[in-house]
Amino acid sequence: MNMAYSVKDHFANKEPEVKATYDAIVKAAKQLGTVKEEAKKTSIHLVRKSAFAGVATRRNGLILTLKSEVEVENSRIHRREKASASRWYFEVRVDSPVAVDSELKAWLKASYEISG
Repeated sequence: MNMAYSVKDHFANKEPEVKATYDAIVKAAKQLGTVKEEAKKTSIHLVRKSAFAGVATRRNGLILTLKSEVEVENSRIHRREKASASRWYFEVRVDSPVAVDSELKAWLKASYEISG
């Protein structure tokens, strides 16, 4: 059975701040160029030519998964995984629009650039 998911579905029963945080991430991403939002079962993918960000909603925050060509060491990153010789995935918890700061935007930009 092929279920259709929508971005809106991911924000049902969540705090309003969660949607505001997502909107801040999408706004930052769209400043880099074309971004397509693809709602999946458990997350929303932000796509250039390939997905450069995965957004999983939680009741009061988001888990943002980004990719990188190098390992990123930072206290904000709570999980990282080496996918291949030149590809890392890492997760950052983002609890408010304010957390979409210059550091997060730089990670978003790096992920966007390698997804082209």
